[in-house]
Amino acid sequence: MGLKPGYKETDLGPLPSDWTTAKLEEVGLVINGLTYAPSDVRSYGTLVLRSSNIQNDALAFEDNVFVDMEIPERIMVRPDDVLICVRNGSRILIGKTALLDERTIGMAFGAFMAVFRSDHGRYVNYLFRSHIMKRQIDEHLGATINQITNKSLKSFQIPVPPTDDEIDAIATALSDADALLDGLDRLIAKKRDLKQAAMQQLLTGETRLPGFEGEWEMKRLGDVGVFLKGSGVRKDEAQSGDLPCIRYGEIYTHHNDYVLSYNSWISPAVASTAVRLKKGDILFAGSGETKDEIGKCVAFIDDCEAYAGGDIVILRPHEADPIFMGYYCNTAPVRKQKASKGQGDAVVHISASALSSIEVQVPSLPEQAAISSTLSDMDAEIAALEQRRNKTKNMKQAMMQELLTGKTRLVTPGGSNA
Repeated sequence: MGLKPGYKETDLGPLPSDWTTAKLEEVGLVINGLTYAPSDVRSYGTLVLRSSNIQNDALAFEDNVFVDMEIPERIMVRPDDVLICVRNGSRILIGKTALLDERTIGMAFGAFMAVFRSDHGRYVNYLFRSHIMKRQIDEHLGATINQITNKSLKSFQIPVPPTDDEIDAIATALSDADALLDGLDRLIAKKRDLKQAAMQQLLTGETRLPGFEGEWEMKRLGDVGVFLKGSGVRKDEAQSGDLPCIRYGEIYTHHNDYVLSYNSWISPAVASTAVRLKKGDILFAGSGETKDEIGKCVAFIDDCEAYAGGDIVILRPHEADPIFMGYYCNTAPVRKQKASKGQGDAVVHISASALSSIEVQVPSLPEQAAISSTLSDMDAEIAALEQRRNKTKNMKQAMMQELLTGKTRLVTPGGSNA
């Protein structure tokens, strides 16, 4: 297939005819980091930025190192510098970057890091998150040491739009997308905090929903219903058919409070040896790695044919709201009781008889339903925001591909805004 009109072939792939390519060292400074000895590390002094100060493509200051020593001026960072990880024990972290801001004034950076300094730090920072730079990083990584040399870093090629206005427009558009993602992250975190507060208040009776009063009833889980035991579904059987199945490990890794989707699908032959679930069942993980997490539970709320694998203890309530019970049986007071009844060290187990003795204090069925409705509505709101965030993140990735290769132009050739 021929090139699109107005484009040319380059070492970086097709680019607009009026774009050029350049080495990093031709458009800015590439600076090595500070070498210091363990004896230079103090609880005071100059903060030295390291790989741990980059989290999720942004600056983080939860794991800091300070040194008390003379530091060359060139090692002191400036706002709009691009901090780059050039050596790390983990290969996948090589090349991760963060754009430095005013918070970093007075800081330096360590020997396993580099800084790129130019008038277009924002633009180059986004390039490091694109396939353009990731491909070059992979090509230059050492065979035995996870490292990019300073010589290699300087030689990295980047696409260069013809005007500063176009470079700035690309960086601004991507920064705006990042700001939207950051805003969604903050909103999701706020909604999660509100939900946690609501759970603390509603699941303990500290706050009552309108129209409900009276004491909650104290009983044991064994009084709530009958206990059953799941039966084995091996790992190699977990994708053997199209019948949904829940395996105990998925309670820890995939489900929270109630089941919304499935990871395992088994054949009728495998299902014949498993335990069929009933809508309203409460599923407890019968095995785990620690006593603190043992017995995590989820409510099964689907009205479909589904099965439980081994090491799952099933509570089939006589009369209870399953979503309420899913939330309630994961609260701190119940977790504390489950932890006290867990048996074993390397692998912790909890039995049906142990679970049946756990004391719970529960409201009437109508109040259970009202609480579960309130909390599940909050879950749905958070899930919708997370879906919106994921969609926005995917759109931003597509924007990067389009803008950093010139497939979409924000400034038309000649300099006017597109």
